[in-house]
Amino acid sequence: MLYRNILFLAIAIILLFFGYQFLHGSSPVVEKEELKSDEEIGPPLGLPPIPWPEDNPYSKEKAELGRLLYFDKRLSSDQTISCATCHSIQCTYSDCRAIAVGISNYQGTRNSPTVVNTAYAKYLFWDGRASSLEEQSKGPIANPKEMSAAKDMDEAHRQCVERIQKSKGYRELFKKVFGTEVITIDEIAKAIATFERTILSGNSPYDRYRAGDQSAMTAKQVRGLEVFKKVKCSNCHTNFNFGDDRFLNIGVGMDKPNPDLGRFEITHEEKDWGSFKVPTLREVEHTAPYMHDGSLLTLEDVIDYYDRGGIKNKNLHPLIKPLNLSQEDKQALVSFLKALSGEGWQHVKEPTAFPD
Repeated sequence: MLYRNILFLAIAIILLFFGYQFLHGSSPVVEKEELKSDEEIGPPLGLPPIPWPEDNPYSKEKAELGRLLYFDKRLSSDQTISCATCHSIQCTYSDCRAIAVGISNYQGTRNSPTVVNTAYAKYLFWDGRASSLEEQSKGPIANPKEMSAAKDMDEAHRQCVERIQKSKGYRELFKKVFGTEVITIDEIAKAIATFERTILSGNSPYDRYRAGDQSAMTAKQVRGLEVFKKVKCSNCHTNFNFGDDRFLNIGVGMDKPNPDLGRFEITHEEKDWGSFKVPTLREVEHTAPYMHDGSLLTLEDVIDYYDRGGIKNKNLHPLIKPLNLSQEDKQALVSFLKALSGEGWQHVKEPTAFPD
């Protein structure tokens, strides 16, 4: 009797399982697995959830399309420059140059900041002229010193779309992601921005130390953290990303005859004169040279600059003053900054082929 009841129960479960498949096209287990592909990417230790925009949510397919576009030189007028040219994997999503170089070897005016952890940035570019990665990614495509030879922004974007639209492979991918083969510059930007939000750095020695692993940082790095706080580096390089969405004048380049005025050129407000965005210190060990003009070649150079009190000017931030650090303090600071190198961005592979 017991055996018969068990047999009937097993048959009922099997019928229920296949009945669900018949009605819904798949089992509950399979549906759950499919949903996982579109869930938010779990960031590494030390980082909060990625803030996906409501009008540009994450999908695996969109991120992959963005990866292809990010590395594709067809986005530039002469098809020699891609996003990855100035933000390469080899240079931790910067370009290892003091100043960026665009099509036809046009010299830019500023250093290429890293893309790492820009998912969390409120403002993009050194002067903050873009307020989203979607907006930022459209900028270089239309910039005559970066990726475009067109006469204006609209024409540059139109030509870029035309080059991508010619690709049957891209048309198919855009239809899969956005539901249409008619490609727009906004869709190109959304795909690239989705990919860029997956370029993360966390689970560094500092993150593990903060999470309770006292062996994650060396004694020298722990001392460097103490110095970092003592001399108020943490007042500007704050929060989990060791950056800020403020714009500050720290004096770099202000002794030149015609200095770059940074944020002031966007807002025309006196408080922003000579001010630039406070960058993240995540992966700072690997993103030399430093500052908006790439004028400081090493971390030691950066610390020496701050120790001297910067370059005096009418809008220098009050925290920029001589620090009188000892040589041991400086070495400890450098060691601590290296403890901010983590993982998460290394997962990306450069495409070996692009859609025809």
